[in-house]
Amino acid sequence: MQKIRRRLAAALCALASGLATGTALAQGAYPTKPVKLVVPYPPGGPTDIVARVVAQRLQMQTGQPFVIENLPGAGGNTGAAAVARAAPDGYTLLVATTAHAINPALFKNLSYQFGRDFAPISQLTSGPLVVVVNPALPAKNMAELIALAKAKPGELNFASSGNGQSTHLAGELFNATAGTKIRHVPYKGSAPALTDTMGGQTQLMFDTMLSAMPHVKGGKLRALAVTSAQRSPAAPELPTVAETLPGFEAIAWNGLLAPAGTPREVLARLSTELRTAMEQPEVRERFEAQGFAAAWNTPEAFAGFIQAEIDKWAKVVQVSGATIE
Repeated sequence: MQKIRRRLAAALCALASGLATGTALAQGAYPTKPVKLVVPYPPGGPTDIVARVVAQRLQMQTGQPFVIENLPGAGGNTGAAAVARAAPDGYTLLVATTAHAINPALFKNLSYQFGRDFAPISQLTSGPLVVVVNPALPAKNMAELIALAKAKPGELNFASSGNGQSTHLAGELFNATAGTKIRHVPYKGSAPALTDTMGGQTQLMFDTMLSAMPHVKGGKLRALAVTSAQRSPAAPELPTVAETLPGFEAIAWNGLLAPAGTPREVLARLSTELRTAMEQPEVRERFEAQGFAAAWNTPEAFAGFIQAEIDKWAKVVQVSGATIE
């Protein structure tokens, strides 16, 4: 009887070991089918371009397609909400932006929460905005812009790509830091905002280098400064806003998030693959050409980064009184 029990116990152990091995192999094999990267903005914009570079590289590394799905709307919230509701299996991911750290303070009835509904994987890019003005504006640098705005409170307007976007809150941060009262004019995207700034309907804009610099090079806009703490390698001749307003910094970033509950093994695999991708010279060069720097951090570090961004922009929203109206 004891021999039978020992044999049965050994058989059960072997079965359990086999099942565990099979599970480990299944997890280690991720991905085994196409992975969807949800871009919560229209095709052709900075986030979409970043996502396509990352998707192409991850497909090369894993052998599985990484497919872009554009789900624009509500300042990036439509796509974010869709991913928050998706199965936590690693096959639906969100390409998040600075706006997703701003939205918790700006939108009062979000259908998702960062801390509850997402598992951070890694940052992808980091880059400054550039302050551009209509060439007819007499300000040739940030000090002159501040002086002009203070001399004409409420008379200057800054355009943005939409309420709650980094292009909006960077302007609000500037007002709060400089003590100016430049009025915000939201648009549905960067292209119409830049068009009106070039046409003189608005006087300035805080925009991504990808969108704005071609118009600067074409003489239709004048660039005054970048919003990063250090000068940008993409335009080293431009000073930073912080050189005039010490401590000013407004970074545009992209990162990758999964639905909460995604297995740790899947998150670890994605983190490892992204680290490899971000180290590739061709990826870094493509990002630098768009005015971004490739970035990578651990899921834990990225979670901390997101929380710091949420806290920072919540203060800007509160001080500025920014709304989505």
